[in-house]
Amino acid sequence: MRSRAIFCVIAWLIASTSVAQTLSSSDDPPAEARLWPYSNDLPTCASERVLAEIARRFWNREREYWQSALSLETFDAIRETSFRPRGSSFIPRRGCEAAARFNDGATRRVIYKIGEGLGFIGLGWGVEWCVVGLDRGETYGPACAGVRP
Repeated sequence: MRSRAIFCVIAWLIASTSVAQTLSSSDDPPAEARLWPYSNDLPTCASERVLAEIARRFWNREREYWQSALSLETFDAIRETSFRPRGSSFIPRRGCEAAARFNDGATRRVIYKIGEGLGFIGLGWGVEWCVVGLDRGETYGPACAGVRP
């Protein structure tokens, strides 16, 4: 009796998984058509507000956490690497990369993504970023892989 119950549960799990896989993600409404819709109004990768936010947060982290005087000075070679990489039904995100010059004279790659609803308490846009070679705790994995799309 017990083995039959286990068999039924396993069969149900397999059947429900296969049904879920046949449902197309194209049936999902775009993020802009939800009850609380996203506007898809994201700043560009080269937006001064985005770059200033990255520089400010980098400086704060270096000063407060690592007791370092390192800071970002300029951004060059800014490019968009992805836009809505997961599809139109997910949170609008823009993936970006830039070469950043630091006050120690080094140029390092900064990988960042801008997402809607990722600001303070979910309001407005927010930016998640990583400096390749300066992710000391490897929060985003090797070479900042966790920030990439």
